[in-house]
Amino acid sequence: MTGGLDSAAVIEIYTDGACRGNPGMGGWGALLRYQDIKKEIKGAEVDTTNNRMELTAAIEALRALKTPSRVLLWTDSKYVQQGITAWLPNWKKRNWRTSANKPVKNDDLWKLLDIHSAKHEMDWRWVKGHAGNADNETADRLANEAIDEYLQGGSNKE
Repeated sequence: MTGGLDSAAVIEIYTDGACRGNPGMGGWGALLRYQDIKKEIKGAEVDTTNNRMELTAAIEALRALKTPSRVLLWTDSKYVQQGITAWLPNWKKRNWRTSANKPVKNDDLWKLLDIHSAKHEMDWRWVKGHAGNADNETADRLANEAIDEYLQGGSNKE
């Protein structure tokens, strides 16, 4: 669903991905909020791309939900927002091929995002990145913290 959800019982999620080099070391972060409860999650991967981290942030945020929910998911990635709302139905019809008949990039993650988002009533929104939105900045901070922690010898997922 992309028409909008009323605010009753909606889980709000902000996601972001980061990459140092593209491809390079990557991280993802997500802030999940339900009423006055907040949860922050993050993770990192070696030798990835920014788009893969943007997709992973959304996938992992949806995986964190224990039951089917009404979800408002904010991303600063037009690739993710337009991909899930506009491009994905046609990719599926064309057996994961683009309109130019080329394989869809990151189809492994798109398939996972499709599976996990189908469990929920979704509203996908785009937010301008690095423009002062506090929750988007939190997701960005988490993605970069995940990279820093991995590089310092920590875990790749929290």
